[in-house]
Amino acid sequence: MTGLLPRLLRLPGLAPVALLLGALCFAVALTPSLIPRSGLVQGVLAGASFAAGYLIGVLGLLVWWWLGLRGLPPRWREGMGATLTVLALALMIWALGQATRWQDALHVAMALPPVESARPFTIAATAALTACVLILLGRLFRHAMLAIARRLTRVMPERLALLLGFLAAVLLFNFIGNDVIMRQALGLFDASYQRLNAHLPPDTLPPADPLRSGSTASLIDWESLGREGRMRVEDPLDGAAIAAITGQPAQDPLRVYVGLGSAEGPQARAQLALAEAIRVGAFQRGTLVIATPTGTGWVDPAAMLPLEVLTGGDVATISVQYSYLPSWLALLTVPEYGRETAKAVFAAIHGHWRSLPSDNRPKLYLFGLSLGALNSDLSADYFDLVGAPHDGAFYAGPPFGSRSWRQITEGRQPGSPEWLPRFRDGSVVRFRNQQGSGDAEAVWGPLRLVYLQYASDPITFFSPSILWREPDWMQAPRGPDVIEEFRWLPLVTFLQVGFDVMTATTTPIGHGHVYSGQHYLDGWLDVLGLKATDPGLLGRLRAAIRARNLG
Repeated sequence: MTGLLPRLLRLPGLAPVALLLGALCFAVALTPSLIPRSGLVQGVLAGASFAAGYLIGVLGLLVWWWLGLRGLPPRWREGMGATLTVLALALMIWALGQATRWQDALHVAMALPPVESARPFTIAATAALTACVLILLGRLFRHAMLAIARRLTRVMPERLALLLGFLAAVLLFNFIGNDVIMRQALGLFDASYQRLNAHLPPDTLPPADPLRSGSTASLIDWESLGREGRMRVEDPLDGAAIAAITGQPAQDPLRVYVGLGSAEGPQARAQLALAEAIRVGAFQRGTLVIATPTGTGWVDPAAMLPLEVLTGGDVATISVQYSYLPSWLALLTVPEYGRETAKAVFAAIHGHWRSLPSDNRPKLYLFGLSLGALNSDLSADYFDLVGAPHDGAFYAGPPFGSRSWRQITEGRQPGSPEWLPRFRDGSVVRFRNQQGSGDAEAVWGPLRLVYLQYASDPITFFSPSILWREPDWMQAPRGPDVIEEFRWLPLVTFLQVGFDVMTATTTPIGHGHVYSGQHYLDGWLDVLGLKATDPGLLGRLRAAIRARNLG
């Protein structure tokens, strides 16, 4: 063997150019992004970024050799290699020294205490371990590719053997990663969350109120509600608590909840939800909300409290569980379940609602947070609504793949930022964040669509295009909690925001993907068409939200 294959076999342990590129990615990965990171998370991210940069450097070297280009003379190569190695080490040491200051800038923006003094050491140890594991996997891939290629060179040209060896190694590692490791990991996740969803403390009894789902009078079995459904049904906010806040007589809110185990399949669960809603008198209330839960079945109490207080309890919410997995895992494994369930529930509830006299039916609204927003947005189309449109929708933290959100954001008025767009004249769609809403040129129309989103929410603003293009939301002016120290770099920023997606719910309330009841309150005022005429009521309501640690 006298061609490219021997060179690949002699590839040095750490190519200096690749090492420098890895060090650059390591340093940029330590700069702040959207979400505050712990030392361990920072270390894993920095180690992964180093490995990614190093891989790109090695691939560049392989392409250089593949094209048959000449390298530097050995004497120059040795001297330059030592210089690049020293520069790479110096760059990583400098970045570790800056890591605490960079992260503290984000902590200040989110009113968090300074990071611990041992942070650089935690990062260094974790990053070294992460990078070593990933580089070892890369070398195993190279060895597998070359082992296959060596055998193929007996019957075909060297370059073709290398290409086929590469493709075979990709198939092998893909099989091991997806069909073996990922399948086992997903199985463990599934079993764990299934047990959590089904867990029923021994002293937990069905509600005594016959108007609550899971009671002895209910069509829904108490055990079938699941953990999140039981928590939703048992919410202590009743008519008396609402009256204490409003100073006016209030009703007990109706909360219809159908668990994943309450019936078999989306259609059956939707019909059960409709029957339960009719049983408790949901269609006799002034306001009816189809609240699509998140992946685990959770309905955010920070969103429900202001809704139920503002309506004086004259409201019914209907929720149907479609998964017990976290939203990101449900979206990764069974995304069709949420869509199918949301469509079936809307069809059942809206179908009965539109059959009622228009002057004798409740106002109908949609609500969803996170994956619930995405699925709720998919629940109805033009043909469902053209004859009998609902009255509005309120979506918080819509994932970046949400259909209507993306179309509206891309069609925003020129000059309005991506993180707080202005859409047309504002008579149909408005966006809100911590600081309020964008200016609207017109008054609200009959249908109101409100989006609540934080500029620091990676679940909303992540996009595959961040890999190669700076996103619009990083342009000036930035959102109130996206700091200037956050800089875009191809690949590294993609990894940073990807890690942020996984830790988006670790922020203080009012940042990231943790939405505040105070901001939900302002959004519901818009959606319901209510005016803040009683500052005393709003003050008491905001105090109640704070007392429950909901924002």
